[in-house]
Amino acid sequence: MKPLAQYFQVFQSGKMMALLLLGFASGLPLFLTSRTLQAWMTTEGVDLGAIGLFSLVALPYSLKFVWSPLLDRFIPPHLGRRRGWLVITQLLLVGAIAAMSLQNPQQALGLLAVNALFVAFFSASQDIAFDAYRTDVLDEREMGAGASLAVLGYRIALLVTGALALILADRMPWPIVYVLMSGLMALCILVSVWAPEPQDQEQPPATLQEAVILPFAEFFRRSGIRQALLILGFIVLYRYGDALVQNMATPFLLQTGFSQTDIGAIQGGMGLLATIVGTLVGGALLSQLGINRSLWVFGGLQALSNVVYLILANLGQNYPFMVLAINVENFCGGLGTAGFVAFLMSLCNARFTATQYALLSSLMAVSRDILVAPAGKLAEQTGWPLFFLITLLAALPGLALLPFFAPWRDTSETL
Repeated sequence: MKPLAQYFQVFQSGKMMALLLLGFASGLPLFLTSRTLQAWMTTEGVDLGAIGLFSLVALPYSLKFVWSPLLDRFIPPHLGRRRGWLVITQLLLVGAIAAMSLQNPQQALGLLAVNALFVAFFSASQDIAFDAYRTDVLDEREMGAGASLAVLGYRIALLVTGALALILADRMPWPIVYVLMSGLMALCILVSVWAPEPQDQEQPPATLQEAVILPFAEFFRRSGIRQALLILGFIVLYRYGDALVQNMATPFLLQTGFSQTDIGAIQGGMGLLATIVGTLVGGALLSQLGINRSLWVFGGLQALSNVVYLILANLGQNYPFMVLAINVENFCGGLGTAGFVAFLMSLCNARFTATQYALLSSLMAVSRDILVAPAGKLAEQTGWPLFFLITLLAALPGLALLPFFAPWRDTSETL
């Protein structure tokens, strides 16, 4: 049996700190247009149907492959192809998040949606640059650990913008909270300047036409049409059950009777610890299990984690079980995302990293941002217990596709 330290040795590479901090920058804007914004709208009396439909402002996350070839083809004048684009998108995010502080959900919901759409667009563009950076800077042996630390940074950002923001919102107006989040985004620019630029192993596309066409053609040629379509369907469905829970978790907890401080404190304390443990354990196990088996194990645990919300919906305002539910969600979310990110990275050709990863992650965002849009209406019509039972069933189709391209027994798999 291997010593425990050997499982975590892969985390000691110097580039891992950069991935952790850039993962934080990548995750910072997401809840500011979803869960945290939902809490703001809920406290302002916006109805559940509108809150559920507001997930559509995150449409850029599902369409980012459309403009991702620009980030493969063109190199900014400073800081290189990957870091240069990171700094540009982060500067735009600072302004767009600060502008959210000028909005009023009660009086101008449409204007708030437009502002949130801009934040989502700049955030999706930052994700294109970061995903390409992470994939290019890591060698094959480091993929599991690099994905894990990037996910860890991302999850910490979600907890900061979800947990800390909710705690602050009980003590100061929501617009001030968004100004503070904009300040955090500004600090992330320093990280992009400091991080090492990856050494490109392949020549970038020579023309914009090449940057648009070749990534898609290469992916389908390498995988085969049938296999490629199965993989794309799997990417859409793998986290669908979890996405339904994520979309309505905050309104559910607030309507159940928990305060913003209750939710924020639990997520920011034990929830953060559970996320750290989940992501690090996920990265360590992934380097030993391989990507295929990790998808099976982590996906199953991710689906089962929805059961805790089903139980909480039947118990009502039960503080100990609320603590358990949030911790289970964060731990399993860390596991599932770490394995999924490593899987997406393994599918990319280094010459077209930005475009191919953007395509794949955009499909992942379809379930998170588009297919979940009716979740609010569904919860209204079914009630919370039946809603969470439906989320458990929604996790099964993605798992059912695994045998077709990621069999449990695959001796040819290497990480």
